[in-house]
Amino acid sequence: MTVFKGIYTVIYQADDLALARNWFCRAFSMTPYFDEPFYVGFNVGGFELGLQPDAAKPGAGSNQVAYWGVDDIEAAIIHLTELGAELMSPVTDVGEGILVATVRNPFGHVIGVIRNPNFTR
Repeated sequence: MTVFKGIYTVIYQADDLALARNWFCRAFSMTPYFDEPFYVGFNVGGFELGLQPDAAKPGAGSNQVAYWGVDDIEAAIIHLTELGAELMSPVTDVGEGILVATVRNPFGHVIGVIRNPNFTR
């Protein structure tokens, strides 16, 4: 059984969300499909580029999380934690039927999982 369907989302932290939003609108010649003070999402070729306000001020190279698309997010989290990953953020409904969660694997990598009905791949 294949659990993972591919990377759906990459999220970048932004000190100034409005400034970052405007830059990405210009850079990708598009407007976001989801535009809220807590998150801005662009559909780029069927994949999501997300922006979030920068709360933790991460260091260079550590300010994005790739989210792997799954059909059953609870099963994916159980699978990863059974393999020794530590739950970082539990399954959270972020609106419009989108569920996300993150774990840190035994090597320190942050792995995101997402169930997003807007993306079917």
